[in-house]
This record gives sequence, structure tokens and C-alpha cells, in this order.
Amino acid sequence: MDTLIKKVDAENPDESVLKEAAEIIRAGGLVAFPTETVYGLGANGLDGEACKRIYEAKGRPSDNPLILHISDRKWVGRLAREIPPAGEIIMEKFWPGPVTIVFKKTDIVPDSVSGGLDTVAVRFPVNTVAMRFLALCDVPVAAPSANSSGKPSPTRASHVEFDLSGKIDMIIDGGACEFGLESTIVDVTEDIPVLLRPGAVTFEMLTEVLGEVRVDEAVFSGNAEKPKAPGMKYKHYSPLAEVILVDGKDSEEISRKINALLEKDNEEGIKSGVLTFDERAGNYQCENILRMGSENDFKEIGANLFKMLRKFDYMNVDRVYCETVPAEGEGFAIMNRLFKAAGFRTV
Repeated sequence: MDTLIKKVDAENPDESVLKEAAEIIRAGGLVAFPTETVYGLGANGLDGEACKRIYEAKGRPSDNPLILHISDRKWVGRLAREIPPAGEIIMEKFWPGPVTIVFKKTDIVPDSVSGGLDTVAVRFPVNTVAMRFLALCDVPVAAPSANSSGKPSPTRASHVEFDLSGKIDMIIDGGACEFGLESTIVDVTEDIPVLLRPGAVTFEMLTEVLGEVRVDEAVFSGNAEKPKAPGMKYKHYSPLAEVILVDGKDSEEISRKINALLEKDNEEGIKSGVLTFDERAGNYQCENILRMGSENDFKEIGANLFKMLRKFDYMNVDRVYCETVPAEGEGFAIMNRLFKAAGFRTV
């Protein structure tokens, strides 16, 4: 299959390109498109066979649910069996935006979307290209991240092309994604809302409007036997290299640990790299150093994280030592992705 790649202006996209992409969706095809979080791999969310093609293209486990993307809140009433007060509040405060809500599903949602569960995850993105594309599709679009399963999520069209060229029908190139981390996911089907995946809409932002919010244990353990949302059960976000998180009481201790590990790897012929911050890059005796951004700028770190993890693949390193951030605010989402990229390995 030849994959079409169509570049559009992020703020004023060519409608003819988006119409062509929407026709592909309605015909049962696959289209990658940008959102404010990461690029999504879209199919008609009401067509079970089309959605199965997503799993095939990504190599994705079939029990890993998909998120339905909409451009109008009217769809929620057709997709959700009920809309609890917590769901209404999240929609009012944060939609359109980088948050996904899990509801009890109606019968029009195919099993291939819900992973066989009785719930459905729904999102209303704010990205201009995504909103106009989804409106032209005029159906909910099922869209996980547009990458090979388990690899770092794509924040640029070139990442999608690297992973999925020849496997999907079209890529809409709308430039770099703003946030770079997937959407926050909140389950509102229980008495107390449950945070299933942290993101740009933070735990603190949610508790401010909802009151009590519970954090699912799979956020930092990966022990979800029946995942209600993407990324809860399987290893995610990993480059080809082994990723190891390095923690310590301060930056000096972390630097000493990493330099000792680098020296040992060098003696054993292992090609290693370091993922660090702008302020600390000079601390390391290593040729393969990539920077996530300033250590105090979580938005910059989030936007760069997956891009840097992918760069290590191009550098052919065997192992990556990565510094950590405090798991609070937007740092909570960053650490969730880093833990999963590392398979929960920390020294």
C-alpha cells in the first residue's frame, strides 16, 4: 500500500485535503492525523471491521481499548448509556481539550473499539486540524496513537511515516503536536471518578472541579488485567534501546550514579546514552546525550519526551539512562510515561 502524505497549515488547513481524508475514513480506511497531544491513527469508530485494521497496522493487542474522537458533544448521548455529573463537569470545564472520558457504552459502539468491555472512551480534541477533519468525517473516529504498538507515541508526521508507512492510507501532516503526551483519561462510571492516565489536564485540575478523584493503581504499576483505557496493561513508549530511570536525593548523586553506569557499560562494549535536562547535560561523560528541556519546564519536557526517545533509535544506542522529575502536576504524566518506557526499571 502506498501511504499518501498531505501537509496542511496547522491553523488554516486545506479543506480539500481534509475532505479526501474524511472520504477514506468513511470508506473503511486508515488516516493518521494530528491532535494537540500526539498523532492519532483514525478509522470509522462505528465500523468494527475498519477498527480491526488499526490493531493490524499497529500490531496492537486486541484487548487494548480505542478512544473515539468527536467534534460535537451531541455524539456523547449516542455513545454513552448515561452521563454522570462528573462527566458533565469534565466536558464543561475541559472540552474541547486533552482529556478523555470513559462512559458506559451503548450498543452502537463495536467490541473492537471497547476491547470487549462495557465502556467507551470519548475525546473532543481542540487541535484545529483534528476538529475540522472530524467534523467532515461526521462519525466518531477511533484513534489510538499512530505508532507501532509499544513504541514512543508520534508527535510529528515523520514519526508516523517511520512506523506505519505502507500500512495505512494517509497521513495528514499538521506539524508538531503542542503537548506531546497523550490525553488525560478519567473513568466516570464509578461513584468516585478514577484517573486512568495522567496528562495535560492534571490530577490537581481534576480534583479542583470534581472533589475526590482516585488514581488507578495501574498508572505506576501496569497491573491492569482488563484495561479500561490505552496504556494501562502493556509496555509502552519504549525506544529500541533499554531504558533505565535513575533517581537520587539530588542532581549530584544522580550524575554520579549515571557516570558510574556509563563507565561500566563502556568497559563491557555497551553503547549507552543519557536523557537529561538542559542544565545538567554537562555533567555526563558520554557522547550520546539528549535534552528534554529545562528541568523546571514540564510543558517543554512533555512536548520533547517522545521525540527524544525516538532519536535514540536513530543513534543506535543499546541503553538509555534517564533522569526523573517530581511526580506532581504535569510531572505526574511525564513520570507515568517514563516508568512505562522503562518497564518500571529504576536505580
